[in-house]
Amino acid sequence: MSMIPSNFGRRSNVYDPFSRDMWDPMEGFTFGGSFPRFSDQIPPEAAAFAGATIDWKETPTVHVFKADLPGVRKEEVKVEVEDDRVLQISGERSREQEEHGDTWHRVERSSGKFMRRFRLPENAQVDQVRAAMENGVLTVTVPKEEVKKPHVKSIEISG
Repeated sequence: MSMIPSNFGRRSNVYDPFSRDMWDPMEGFTFGGSFPRFSDQIPPEAAAFAGATIDWKETPTVHVFKADLPGVRKEEVKVEVEDDRVLQISGERSREQEEHGDTWHRVERSSGKFMRRFRLPENAQVDQVRAAMENGVLTVTVPKEEVKKPHVKSIEISG
């Protein structure tokens, strides 16, 4: 008997919340009502939101946002700052055109619109935001205002 499970000819046991044909552990049980699966609660157009992974790092002088956007051209990405210090990164990854006669065996790359929003802190200089795209990585740099050190004046005590 093999100790390594075989998935040949069976469903995979890998959990994929976005898969519509995954194994349902509650299938066959009746609880007096229906419990929707997690994947059924996510509209297909929202699944692309999960693909826009973004890191936010703060240094002594700047806030740096890095977004992995493989296969997205810079013309397809929009970086905006709203009046109330909200940084918004949005765009759309186009789906590959199907050619007549093509047979797709697997489609795992996400496509569709994505949007991420971040509330910037008070010290962000929103009028000096810079963005650059290189090798599928979007880098947004937001400078910070210099912290003004309080001017302390010593007062001589008489008497």
